[in-house]
Amino acid sequence: MATIHEEVLIDVEPAAAWSALADWGALHERLARGFVVDTRLDGADRIVTFASGVELREVLITSDAETRRLVWSVVGGPYTHHNGSAQILTAPDGQTRFVWIADLLPDAAAPPTAEAMRMGLADMKETLESCTP
Repeated sequence: MATIHEEVLIDVEPAAAWSALADWGALHERLARGFVVDTRLDGADRIVTFASGVELREVLITSDAETRRLVWSVVGGPYTHHNGSAQILTAPDGQTRFVWIADLLPDAAAPPTAEAMRMGLADMKETLESCTP
């Protein structure tokens, strides 16, 4: 099973970053503008449309406000197994340290997924830094 670990420092307060991450239905509006172009809720699941045109169903596993950690699973798509987590940590200077981890199968899906995660984090950094006072 492939594991991908990506992170970025974002110049916003962790509480603001967590508010955007935890807003499950507003991914395309509050967290990843441009990288994600639409998010539709279907019960507790969300259907995410990426700028590339790819559409994936994500199942919410847990949203933990105390640890500022969100866990989800992609059902279908290129994966036979997918578990993703994102966590907002406080960097020593008060910035946000955004950590995104994905465990997935098949292993061959890891390189394009890692590239997409890096692109997504760059967009999240830009979105949060430009939209958060």
